Amino acid sequence: MEAIAPVYAVEMEGDFHFKQDPRVVDKKRVLHLEGHTIGLIHDLMVPGMAQEVTEFSPLSKHFPPDADLSKALETVFDASVDIVIFGHTHYAVVEEYQGILMLNPGSPKLPKQMRRLGQVAILELGSGQKSAEIIELSTFS
Repeated sequence: MEAIAPVYAVEMEGDFHFKQDPRVVDKKRVLHLEGHTIGLIHDLMVPGMAQEVTEFSPLSKHFPPDADLSKALETVFDASVDIVIFGHTHYAVVEEYQGILMLNPGSPKLPKQMRRLGQVAILELGSGQKSAEIIELSTFS
């Protein structure tokens, strides 16, 4: 992957599994890329929501409509972010809500906790532009 883009990662127990790999940190990190601030976290629980963000529990339906998502996420990342990349559930999600792009790339080999070919995500960034797309790997086999 590093041949086409930089690799950054987080893991729940990163110090245990990837102690010698500087690309991996434990739990969360904030990146500044192409004029965007990106929060990267393994297990995201958005303050104000009772469950994790998935295709079945999107922010648009489950985040309190009178609450500020930016402020809620600032308590998670200790910084204002305009993109959040998260994992844990293995459910692919692309949702923009209150101007914040939420992205869970799913899993290339364990999507939705099922053993089958899964998906990855492509994140495209530019000045004032951000977009993400889920790629189903089974379409290439």
